[in-house]
Amino acid sequence: MKVEGYLFVLVAAFFAVADVVYWFWSKDPTGTTALGLSVGLAVLVGFYLLFTGRRTEPRPEDDSEGEIEEGAGEYGFYSPHSWWPAFTATSAAVLSVGLIIGWWLFLIGAMCLLLSAIGFVFEYYRGHFSH
Repeated sequence: MKVEGYLFVLVAAFFAVADVVYWFWSKDPTGTTALGLSVGLAVLVGFYLLFTGRRTEPRPEDDSEGEIEEGAGEYGFYSPHSWWPAFTATSAAVLSVGLIIGWWLFLIGAMCLLLSAIGFVFEYYRGHFSH
């Protein structure tokens, strides 16, 4: 994780320099704020990767002479046929449009989003696929 961490720290340094140059050339507070937030985000991710990389064992990707077979194994369980992401996205879209159209559509979208998020989280806790 060291390479990824240093990459994000380097990106943060680039954004910081670009932010200062942008401020002196344009005096635009909106763009300067956006670049400043980009610096903060890159520092946050870089710090997390470097902090975590020091406390975990080296990964196969970190070994310069590593083989592809060293990274083999189970990566986790991914749902092969779930409709809940589509329901959650549709509910979030209805909720967002409800902000523009009216409070009644916003409340319908919020209720649908809550129910679809619950369904998404607890998808495999009942029925044929229960653990």
